[in-house]
Amino acid sequence: MRIRLIDSCPQLCDDIRTAMAAHHIEVVAHSQIDPQSCDWLGEGCELVVIGEHSAEKTPEMLRHACWPTPMARLSNLMDTSAALAAGREGALDIHARTASLEQVTEWLRQLCHEIAERKATHSRGREFKSTRCDVMCDLQAMTLRVAQTDSTVLITGETGTGKELAAQQVHAASKRRSAPLITVNCAAIPETLIESELFGYEKGAFTGATSNRIGLIEAADGGTLFLDEIGELPLAAQARLLRFLQEGEIRQIGSVATKRVDVRLICATHRDLAQLAANNDFRQDLFYRIDVLRLDIPPLRDRAEDITAMAQWFVERIAVKLGIPPRPISARSQRLIADYHWPGNVREMQNVIERALVLSSGPNVEIDLPDDLPHASAESRQPPPNASSSRPAETADELSLEDYFQRFVLEHQEAMNETELAQKLGISRKCLWERRQRFGIPRSKQKSA
Repeated sequence: MRIRLIDSCPQLCDDIRTAMAAHHIEVVAHSQIDPQSCDWLGEGCELVVIGEHSAEKTPEMLRHACWPTPMARLSNLMDTSAALAAGREGALDIHARTASLEQVTEWLRQLCHEIAERKATHSRGREFKSTRCDVMCDLQAMTLRVAQTDSTVLITGETGTGKELAAQQVHAASKRRSAPLITVNCAAIPETLIESELFGYEKGAFTGATSNRIGLIEAADGGTLFLDEIGELPLAAQARLLRFLQEGEIRQIGSVATKRVDVRLICATHRDLAQLAANNDFRQDLFYRIDVLRLDIPPLRDRAEDITAMAQWFVERIAVKLGIPPRPISARSQRLIADYHWPGNVREMQNVIERALVLSSGPNVEIDLPDDLPHASAESRQPPPNASSSRPAETADELSLEDYFQRFVLEHQEAMNETELAQKLGISRKCLWERRQRFGIPRSKQKSA
């Protein structure tokens, strides 16, 4: 964050500049300005602080020069009339110029935090808007078109690309936006509970059913139901979900009566449902039923035009959450994130930015990325000459620990149970479960622990 300070005392300006640098806030000081030609005053900064100087008797000109950047006053007079005059001038706040340096520094730091928080509050609930990436601009336009219908939507994309955010956008732009959006992570609910969670149950339907309970589908009546990771839905639940899609009716477990519900369905998956259906791991009739309107979310590595702008957007939002002033990303870090492969997509970028904000101590955000993870250089994006259509197998030495873990689990989970997998990887079963959750790897249904 940057402050522009106008004061005729060079020593005071230097002291404030040095003190604020410790809080990663840059101070640009001016001892003299021409009130007739100072339209630039509010440019390139988040706060203008007006102290004692030759132009202070022209507050109207200064107010227009600062707008819309917030302005604050450092004044030798701290009586009621001075405070009222500062308010009329449009000042955000006023502070004693003769106060101690520590008090002035803390006042400025609090003002910067309030300004950053106000900006974040203004944009809270909004997502990053792409203006440079043609793929994302087309996707945003398609999302708005899809939202105007009640048709079922299938959202596909790699883990961490923002499929849930896309579902929220569809719901928010639809005529159902005033009704609830119910989100269900199909991979997070045990197989034995998924049907009761979705469809509800009546008292006495099974041991432990001590009262009636509506299901999540019924809870979304009039609104939208978002089934995340639908590829992990058990086959038995898939059959009942198909009945709901065809007839618009549900039947609670233990009940003989059906209920009609009005629910718009949005599904998401990072898996290839067409291939799963071909292998009989997913019902073909359900696949064709949910694959009506499709939104394909591109991976972050295919959004080169957005990467640096998105990173700075995350800096500003996360800085407010952490209670620290936002800072620009250094030029070196911008080149680094532009070349990085981003296997974890947007979710990984968010975590990288938060770590960098906490650990960076200078005026800029310095980002460090692991050297052993793949980078998306121009050469790596192009297939080698005379390459076959099949992708050559990578060796373990070329993989990061995260990549190795995911590949090992996917390749061996059909032949090993959870205990054997954990032993081979040299970790506990609890650690294996936590990593499955983090990387979005479903537990094998064919081989239980």
